[in-house]
Amino acid sequence: MSRTLIVTGGASGIGAGIVGAALAEGWRVAVFDLPGPGLDDAKERLRDEKVVCLGVNVTEEAAVVAAVDEVEQTLGPIAGVVNSAGIGRNTPIFETTADQFRDILNINVVGSFLVAREAARAMQGRGGAIVNITSVSGVQGSEGRVAYGSSKGAVNTMTRIMAVELAPEGLRVNAVAPGPVDTPMAQKWHGEAERRLWCSSIPMRRYGAVSEIVSATLFLLDDEKAGYVTGQTLSVDGGFTIAGLMNGSED
Repeated sequence: MSRTLIVTGGASGIGAGIVGAALAEGWRVAVFDLPGPGLDDAKERLRDEKVVCLGVNVTEEAAVVAAVDEVEQTLGPIAGVVNSAGIGRNTPIFETTADQFRDILNINVVGSFLVAREAARAMQGRGGAIVNITSVSGVQGSEGRVAYGSSKGAVNTMTRIMAVELAPEGLRVNAVAPGPVDTPMAQKWHGEAERRLWCSSIPMRRYGAVSEIVSATLFLLDDEKAGYVTGQTLSVDGGFTIAGLMNGSED
């Protein structure tokens, strides 16, 4: 029986890396992303009978329900989900509006919940794994991340609750919390000063590679390698979340 994986935000960044690696491991993959040039590029890049790319706004409940049903009909039984879709802003508290806060919570938390819930409904009783991509900002108190960090902290908590509730259905639910990663977005927005600031707080003194986040995610999806792992948030961050006082000198 073929294994089908849903990856939200799968048209670019970490999500796209997970899609490529999952295909190499033999998964059939459904890419959920917003309609637009990014998803169109993914459709061109991923011309394969094992892939379907769907324009889905993960905050729209009816659209998520319909998309999950379409995946089951076109690719076969769902066995895994990666919630990688999300948005973030680096905004001081007094500049963060209620609308901005709601938008981030809606996409990062509600969107992840809806996709996980519907996929779990399909997988219940036959087993499977859900991995939520969160962030070290949901673990540590990072300045300027009041809305983004709150949303990722909520997803970490949601992960634990879903793991407990869905375990009797044979489902595992975990999270991967990346530190700073060299994605195209980070390369665009993180200038030299910001990179130095991040690296000064990371024991390994470097940004992570997309492939390192991908490897951790695929590990948690694997029932043979991680079959007794559920409800965990795995920080893939070069030691950022466990660091105390460090020598602040730069190489």
